[in-house]
Amino acid sequence: MSKDAESDTTLLDLDMQVCFALYSAQLAMNKVYRKLLKTLGLTYPQYLVMMVLWEKDGQSVSEIGERLYLDSATLTPLLKRLETAELVQRARSRADERQVEIRLTGQGKKLRKSAEAVPEAILCSTRCEPDQLLQLRNDLHSLRRRLASNDLAN
Repeated sequence: MSKDAESDTTLLDLDMQVCFALYSAQLAMNKVYRKLLKTLGLTYPQYLVMMVLWEKDGQSVSEIGERLYLDSATLTPLLKRLETAELVQRARSRADERQVEIRLTGQGKKLRKSAEAVPEAILCSTRCEPDQLLQLRNDLHSLRRRLASNDLAN
């Protein structure tokens, strides 16, 4: 085997791939979240929507989508399920009927209190120090921004 062929093999080793490290870590993280969110009756994507609404209630579908990097086709069925669960209400905006506004119901607002235990449980599950997770989060945000501005992403 030539030296070039040997180095090509190393470059293509699964464990050398950043994407696989991110993917496998995401799978492990989602497994932990799945158990924690089951008690809240939420899936992870629903939890993300609820967090966006707990920060600021009464947002349009497009605002929520921008915040979560989700398109309307992905978000709409998710919002319908949250509405069926009586956690949110969808209504046409009075200012612009083309926009659909999402508002928390009383039950959706009340769920926030139970959800406050999730971040602490995640921190414990990672066995990381808070500053380690903060640095990791910042690094991942930076990576996402760089990838999003890359020509290959567009």
